[in-house]
Amino acid sequence: MDTNVIELERRDDGIAVITLTNGKVNALSGAVLDGLHAIATELRADLPKVIIVTGGERIFAAGADISEFGGPDEAAVITRRFHDALGALAALPRLVIAEVAGYALGGGCELAMACDYRIASTKAVFGQPEILLGIIPGGGGTQRLARLVGPSRAKELCITGRQVRADEALRIGLADEVVEPDALRPRVLELAESVAAGATVAQALTKAAIDRGLDGDLDTGLGVERELFTEVFRSSDSQVGVASFLEHGPGKANFTGS
Repeated sequence: MDTNVIELERRDDGIAVITLTNGKVNALSGAVLDGLHAIATELRADLPKVIIVTGGERIFAAGADISEFGGPDEAAVITRRFHDALGALAALPRLVIAEVAGYALGGGCELAMACDYRIASTKAVFGQPEILLGIIPGGGGTQRLARLVGPSRAKELCITGRQVRADEALRIGLADEVVEPDALRPRVLELAESVAAGATVAQALTKAAIDRGLDGDLDTGLGVERELFTEVFRSSDSQVGVASFLEHGPGKANFTGS
């Protein structure tokens, strides 16, 4: 992993922070994507309690490294690299929070969408402008965007290449919260610390139930929920939580993450 283009910090409170550091525009080069995949693999082997993904103050990530583009052979490698790296991040059984301070365009938008929850500053801008190069999104944009904002809006954004500011991103579901720039990191940490103190086994199963359920129809999703609802009662935290509720009421349990 090239630590000059991407960094991983493991905090003592169980929060892991992935930071893109690839120059001024944080292009998602092959080295960045390989590093992201390596970090996701490392985190899966030794899971933190919650994960934050962040980039620069002006540019979260500006997209793929266009200098690596070529013909169909190169395109096949690039799209597979994106899908492998972002898929590994999205599949982590922990809440993954995107901290978006500035521009998240192309692959940067796709990276933000691969996270579970997006908190943006009022200066953030999102978009899939690949059409302006005569190409289409190749890092998951056509699929994740449609699932977040609906197919009609996804087609409009991808076909026009129009960029959306934070307020519109919040309105259409591309961002989940928008805060002032100086409040961005405090709000991200506030959420991360709250989640880190929770029942991580139940959190992981909740994420799996939602993600797996979206792959099929309602009946299939309800079957997934029944399976994982049963599974969660094998965790120690379920016993702690139920006992605490009966004795002290809600919100008083001290979970161990097991």
